[in-house]
Amino acid sequence: MTTARGTYTAKLLDGPLEGRTVAASFLDSGDPQGRIVLPANDRGKKYVYRRNGEISEFVDGTGAPGAVDYSYFGPEFE
Repeated sequence: MTTARGTYTAKLLDGPLEGRTVAASFLDSGDPQGRIVLPANDRGKKYVYRRNGEISEFVDGTGAPGAVDYSYFGPEFE
């Protein structure tokens, strides 16, 4: 859920982290992030998730997103 620090829950719907949730920070504009990059291992591989446009939960009384759905886009390597 959204906190005073401006975070929300990112729900990972598919891919290697399917079913997990992570805390994400809102952009300066107040919108949820368009993509989230999460480390996969210590060799530079990362998982990229993109927002699928769905806001699955709202915070009561504020209308702010509390949880946003993300779909797996693919790996990224450094």
